[in-house]
Amino acid sequence: MPTPNRAHLLGPLLKGVSRSFYLTLRILPAGMRDPVGLGYLLARAADTIADTALIPPARRLELLLALRQRVNGSDDGGTLARRLAVEVAGQQTDSNEKVLLESIGPALDVLAQLAPRDRSAVQGIVTTLTEGMEFDLRTFPDERSGDVVALATLADLDRYTYLVAGCVGEFWTTMTDAHVPGAMQAPLDTMLRRGVRFGKALQLVNVLRDCGKDLRIGRCYLPVDCLDRHGLTPQALLDPANSVRAVPLRDELMRIALDHFREAAAYTFALPRTAIRLRLACLWPILIGLETLALLAENDAWLNPARASKVDRQQVYRILGRSAGLVMWDGMLRGWIEGLIGRVEKRLG
Repeated sequence: MPTPNRAHLLGPLLKGVSRSFYLTLRILPAGMRDPVGLGYLLARAADTIADTALIPPARRLELLLALRQRVNGSDDGGTLARRLAVEVAGQQTDSNEKVLLESIGPALDVLAQLAPRDRSAVQGIVTTLTEGMEFDLRTFPDERSGDVVALATLADLDRYTYLVAGCVGEFWTTMTDAHVPGAMQAPLDTMLRRGVRFGKALQLVNVLRDCGKDLRIGRCYLPVDCLDRHGLTPQALLDPANSVRAVPLRDELMRIALDHFREAAAYTFALPRTAIRLRLACLWPILIGLETLALLAENDAWLNPARASKVDRQQVYRILGRSAGLVMWDGMLRGWIEGLIGRVEKRLG
């Protein structure tokens, strides 16, 4: 296979592995696209390593930590790239993910070519995201063991949502500050804090939407202190018939997610109306996330993996089209977002 160049890595390959995120990436201001796209590629490669169930967790962790070291500048003479090509790439059923794992060397070359500030930011985000993946591998059992382990406390869940998503809000804000100076109409520390809440909102939606599927690979992100409060156990959640019984637990976490989404909206409205690309890049995940949360609130079988709450493609396209027309109209956007929040709150106990 020819060695992928920068254009291929950050074009066709990125599109192949990023799915919906590529839509967001395409509309970013030019200077942000390469570092954000490369950060995504490296994080996606790390995630593929962490999720390859045919490889024992201890080996996955070893490869993950080796990738983190390479991203942060260690030189192993190409050993990691060869190991990934041999041990992990061959296990992939998705051809794009296979190519991505075979392209770690060129991706690291592109990282070395970034401006120092961008390179440091990409190294930081990949480091934090891989800490979240390391947390998964150290906390939960082998996916094939049949065991289920739950997080201990709500604070653990909050920390986890930071490691795998909240940190992305920080990275995004840092990139915006670097490449679109003056675009944020609130102090940088406020935007960083809101950016963290933005990421946590999206991850809590993922946790609730994917709960049934995650339980079947031994991972219960709904913490024990919350389960105990509602008279539940991880094993009880494995039975979809307990979906209604578990609604109060779901609603408790939904309220937290809604509070995070309010901060995400504040983040977006602190961008000037003329920053159309940045605004759309924020609006899309907010609107799709709230639509997903609304579907969850209306789903009495939310623990059934076959009944997962997911916004269909046509609805996504409707959101993209409508938001593009309203991107400069704060009042109408606020009404849309508040309407979605109200739709969720109406169903909460």
